[in-house]
Amino acid sequence: MANTLYDALIAPRAGDRRTFLETPRGGTLSFAGFAATAAAFAHALRYAGLEPGDRLALQVEKSPEALAVYVACVQAGIVFLPLNTAYTAEEVAYFVQDSGARVLVCDPASEQALALVAAQAGARLLTLSANREGTLAELATVQPTTFDTVDRAPDDLAAFLYTSGTTGRSKGAMLTHDNLLSNAEVLREAWAFTEDDVLLHALPIFHTHGLFVGTNICLLAGASMIFQPIFDPDAVIAALPRATTMMGVPTFYTRLLDDPRFDRALTGHMRLFISGSAPLLAETHQRFEERTGHRILERYGMTETNMNTSNPYAGERRAGTVGPPLPGVELRLRDPETGEDVPPGGIGVIEVRGRNVFKGYWNMPEKTAEELREDGFFITGDLGQVCEDGYVTIVGRAKDLIISGGFNVYPREVEEVLDACDGVSETAVFGVPHPDFGEAVVAAAVPEPGARIDEAALIAAAAERLAKFKLPKAVIAMEALPRNTMGKVQKAALRERHNNLFTGGTAQGV
Repeated sequence: MANTLYDALIAPRAGDRRTFLETPRGGTLSFAGFAATAAAFAHALRYAGLEPGDRLALQVEKSPEALAVYVACVQAGIVFLPLNTAYTAEEVAYFVQDSGARVLVCDPASEQALALVAAQAGARLLTLSANREGTLAELATVQPTTFDTVDRAPDDLAAFLYTSGTTGRSKGAMLTHDNLLSNAEVLREAWAFTEDDVLLHALPIFHTHGLFVGTNICLLAGASMIFQPIFDPDAVIAALPRATTMMGVPTFYTRLLDDPRFDRALTGHMRLFISGSAPLLAETHQRFEERTGHRILERYGMTETNMNTSNPYAGERRAGTVGPPLPGVELRLRDPETGEDVPPGGIGVIEVRGRNVFKGYWNMPEKTAEELREDGFFITGDLGQVCEDGYVTIVGRAKDLIISGGFNVYPREVEEVLDACDGVSETAVFGVPHPDFGEAVVAAAVPEPGARIDEAALIAAAAERLAKFKLPKAVIAMEALPRNTMGKVQKAALRERHNNLFTGGTAQGV
């Protein structure tokens, strides 16, 4: 047997002295050097007590070392669980406990805050900074730079990524070696990546886009990356002349378009700009082409499936659509009420099937059965329409998930925090279009008798328990929430009446 993912991504380049990463500190790291770093971390994780199949949770700043920990987990047969760096200790506690992670790796600055989290979960706490400091870094420094790769079959787990519906706690999507490898193989071909490419990588590496799309494609193709810790317009503009490709969320592109330096001369040598993780407004698509001469390639994916569809590399990139299904991905539309196939041209819930579709939700067999059909089709919860030539348009979501700046925000979680604030009777959280973030989180709040809603105070109180990207960008005080005859809050009415809150016009009273 062999290790499905490692043998494809790393093993062929373990002796390659070409540059793999241009590091944030101004240095470079070769493919061979990266493989050696990962091997040392694999030894360190084994020394820390991890065995094949164990889970490792990691919440650290983006760095080459953090990326090497991911590869170390793959090589050692450990299930990798990356966590958003904005999560609070309370949020991290849930992921560590639910996953059964035996090791939690955090930044040294967070060690004190997360020590109790690790102890309560029975996990060992290790630290790693972006400057390669911390207990895990020290442990890796004294380890060998070669490691006997652990056998892992295609169906073995490689990673957990936590996602959620609009109610309840987050769910751990189980991704296999074959899920990740098959999608990387398809995307390398679909987007024509070769070893001559240089990807400007300014995405975070704690979710699918930056980690399993950007990184895995480059490793598979032998392409190099300009590895920037965060998206900074000045740094991106300075690096663009050395790049051939860029992946981003709509926010990246709207902010670049706000800079007069971003023009045809700067981008003339670029081969490809890719956007995903949130809807790209048609206006942004048009402005980008007018300014640079490039048409952004928009695609559609999700945590449980990686990428499902993509506008073509060679062909029409149609604004407002996410292109046809990728090779090997089957897509169908089903009526959300009847479960029957939707007739041509109709709107229905998107379901997909293929090697890219995850194995199920960790320790949630009932939820897995609800969303993963017996015939292998995954019910995405997104509403879509397919035109005659196969291009898919996302027209909404069957659930109330908000995607703001490329990050998933689950209304119920935000509502629970806001409802617990002094003076608040109840809230309803929903998303509205935003020119920079794709969607903005908005909360409608009803005060308790004799109280009033203080927007700034409410957001400040929520910031103590929620990551910044989950915080409402506006709080609307209301006497009562709109409800139907069954007493259910009508979020669709809230979205409709406040749809222009950030894109022009004024909000209408409810």
